[in-house]
Amino acid sequence: MNAVTLSSPSDVDIVLPCLNEAEALPWVLARVPDGWRALVVDNGSTDGSAGIARALGATVVHEPRRGFGAACHAGLTAADAEVVCFCDCDASLDPSLLVPFVDEIRAGTADLVLGRRRPRARGAWPVHARAGNLALARLLRGRTGLPLHDLGPLRAARRAPLLALGLGDRRSGYPLQMVVRAADAGWRITEHDVPYLPRTGASKVTGTWRGTWQAVRDMSRVLREEPAPVREVRADATVREGSAR
Repeated sequence: MNAVTLSSPSDVDIVLPCLNEAEALPWVLARVPDGWRALVVDNGSTDGSAGIARALGATVVHEPRRGFGAACHAGLTAADAEVVCFCDCDASLDPSLLVPFVDEIRAGTADLVLGRRRPRARGAWPVHARAGNLALARLLRGRTGLPLHDLGPLRAARRAPLLALGLGDRRSGYPLQMVVRAADAGWRITEHDVPYLPRTGASKVTGTWRGTWQAVRDMSRVLREEPAPVREVRADATVREGSAR
């Protein structure tokens, strides 16, 4: 099993939003690449997830405000590595798949790298969740002009530019807002296929029609936002004020 890095600063920080993922944590943390620091953001778990993560060598960040975006942003602000990755903590995605994403960021060929989920087993991606994702991806392409197909959580970017985007959504719209604002700021965004596995445990967002509808509503709100001014931080570490379009 890979040893999760405890010291700081680390080579790469990987943010793992966590709400009652005790069963999945051992599998996920075992696949965090060597030299990376796992930031498990406990979002109010009642199943001992925080203790398990800590025992497995992860750094635990507590975010009492419920919401996927709240957990992701708490992890981002707690990170101090130059490159930050995001991955779900439910064993549906393998964190080791992020290695080539980070290589692409460091090579300067992309500013944000996204994983396009490809189901590898029946039931890995419920029909209602996939339908909602397809609809939103179509709207995202219309909004940004980018040939993107998924709003999945597996992604990598540099920490300072991400913070400069001023992301404000703290619910299900956070991943979409990151892509929209990055596109508005002129970032180079790439997308690569990644295998998507059946998650461990029940989904907190898209496991039901109601949860999927809530996520779609949150993301639709993000798509209606006017382009916001952002502090654009490019790969060469320069910072400049700019309009989002």
